Amino acid sequence: MEIEFFKYQGTGNDFIMVDNRRDTFPKKDTKLVARLCNRRFGIGADGLILLEDDSSADFNMVYYNADGRQGSLCGNGGRCIVAFARFLGIIGDTTSFMAVDGVHTATIEGDTVSLKMNDVAVIREKPHYLFLDTGSPHHVQLVQGLEQMQVKEEGERLRYGLYGRKGSNINFVEAVSKTVFSVRTYERGVEDETLSCGTGVTAVALAMYHQGKTDKTKVTIKTRGGQLQVMFEPRDGTYRNIYLKGPALQVFKGIIPC
Repeated sequence: MEIEFFKYQGTGNDFIMVDNRRDTFPKKDTKLVARLCNRRFGIGADGLILLEDDSSADFNMVYYNADGRQGSLCGNGGRCIVAFARFLGIIGDTTSFMAVDGVHTATIEGDTVSLKMNDVAVIREKPHYLFLDTGSPHHVQLVQGLEQMQVKEEGERLRYGLYGRKGSNINFVEAVSKTVFSVRTYERGVEDETLSCGTGVTAVALAMYHQGKTDKTKVTIKTRGGQLQVMFEPRDGTYRNIYLKGPALQVFKGIIPC
């Protein structure tokens, strides 16, 4: 069997895209997914995404972490699958699609995709960090000397030490200005630092507003893979109309035996 795939990246967060509208991909083969995502023995990616038919939306997004297991929402993956769907001719410049956490809408202009995220009503404040779920669970911690941090080692310690086997994504944040924040993220499922994390960037923006580190509802988040913008509306203790905006690009396509 051979699989046709397309490689996409959003601010360095990279994904294998497969058009699975004919339902031919062996979805239960977690070892195959992990091998395809492996950077030494496969294509190499932070995750694999299947685009499938859906009866109530333009398409369905099925996301797998690099370890081969199905994951929670991936924000950059969501932006990339919108670009993929337009490349396939399924959508125009606007869309609604189904993901693991429900329906999302998005717009695309050139290589820039703006993805609407689900509302966030709960942000838990702890002495040294915040915790919230933006489609995936996120630990957000302000630090100094972000560039010098050992993100993999410290992220792994917190991911398992604080959150157990289920784990959480770990975000280390440093303020650049009132409207710009830098972040480095350790992602569960990848079990390493990634160049960018869409749900993590969203979590950071909301957490910084919640803590009073910014009073702006549009902020720029700098990742190692590039910049993303997050816009939102705080209302009655809930964050609504949350949008994650940034580039989503096709890198290459190919065929791989499996």
